[in-house]
Amino acid sequence: MFLAKAGEELLGKHDQQVREAHTGCTVGDVSWNSACLEVLSSFEFTNAGGRIALPKGAQRLLAFLALQNDGAHRAAAAEQLWPDCTSFRAAANLRSALCQGRRVGSVTAIDCVGQRLVLSPSIRVDLHGVWESARQVVEGQAPLPSKWDRLVGDLSRELLPGWTEDWLLMERERWDQMRVYALEGLAQQFQTAEQYLPALQAALAVIAIDPIRETAHRIVIGVHLAEGNVASALRRYRDYRAFLQRELRVAPSPRMTELVQNLTPT
Repeated sequence: MFLAKAGEELLGKHDQQVREAHTGCTVGDVSWNSACLEVLSSFEFTNAGGRIALPKGAQRLLAFLALQNDGAHRAAAAEQLWPDCTSFRAAANLRSALCQGRRVGSVTAIDCVGQRLVLSPSIRVDLHGVWESARQVVEGQAPLPSKWDRLVGDLSRELLPGWTEDWLLMERERWDQMRVYALEGLAQQFQTAEQYLPALQAALAVIAIDPIRETAHRIVIGVHLAEGNVASALRRYRDYRAFLQRELRVAPSPRMTELVQNLTPT
């Protein structure tokens, strides 16, 4: 009973600290003496700004736990991280990865609560900070950022690009949806505020993530029109219309066509 209660308290403390992590970390951010795990753009584990090399198994385990809000049971972690292995081999791989990654230098990176593994709340994760910023944008809780280029850049970063693990597929989809909505929200807010450069940059970042998505293309066209760049607006519309026809054999929505219908015959 004591162990279960202690486990609940530790997991509760972990959840609270994750929710309070409003700022992400980058390799260049050495203003505080703490450990940071990066999973956006690439995997990096740093402590006080210095990179620490880790074996692949430890990297996979740390990245996996960074994406689990409540941690993971040992058996479930082993099964997801090594799905092609027998349960015996997967468990052995997990023990090896845990041995290599539980303590990194002077830092405890993984807490063990009975059979449950949790990323230590002392480890800052870049995704958590950027996710919180994105959530505030989506929910309308944040003012327009003065350092908009940094936020747009953070939201443009992919989740562990190059990694082929099956357990990442759903996590990538969740991240892509969150950052698309946040970037579109930023673009729309900047457009309304007549701050056209950040509006364009945010919308173009969405297009780079999901070229088919129409909302961002409409924002780009709307910004061009607001600036009086009719030719740029028409070119964007025609390029997008040709792209949809080529890829999907569909046309832009009436809502998008209305933006340019009075400029030239379609």
